[in-house]
Amino acid sequence: MYIAMNRFSIAPGREDEFEQVWRERESYLDEVPGFREFRLLRGQPGEEATMFLSHSTWTNRAAFAAWTDSEAFKKAHRRGRTPPGIVLKHPEFEGYEVVDM
Repeated sequence: MYIAMNRFSIAPGREDEFEQVWRERESYLDEVPGFREFRLLRGQPGEEATMFLSHSTWTNRAAFAAWTDSEAFKKAHRRGRTPPGIVLKHPEFEGYEVVDM
C-alpha cells in the first residue's frame, strides 16, 4: 500500500473556504485503478497558518504514479483552483510505502 499526502498552509480564518473548495471539487479518483481512499485532515489552528493534509491511499506506488500521469488527474487539477489568499505557499508532497507489520 502507498500513501500520498500534500501539506497545505492555510491562512488563518480561511479554513472553512478551503474545506468548501475540496468538498465541491471533482477529483475523478474513482476512475483510476488502484485508488482506495481519500481524506482531508485539518490540524490545529496556528498564529501563522492552519495545516491541512490531503491523504490518499493507493494499492501501490505505481498506481499513484499512474494517477499523476492520467487524464483524470489533468481534469481534476484543471478546475481545482483555490481562490487567491487561502493557500499561503505551494503544497508540500510526501509519499510513503506502508510497512506491513
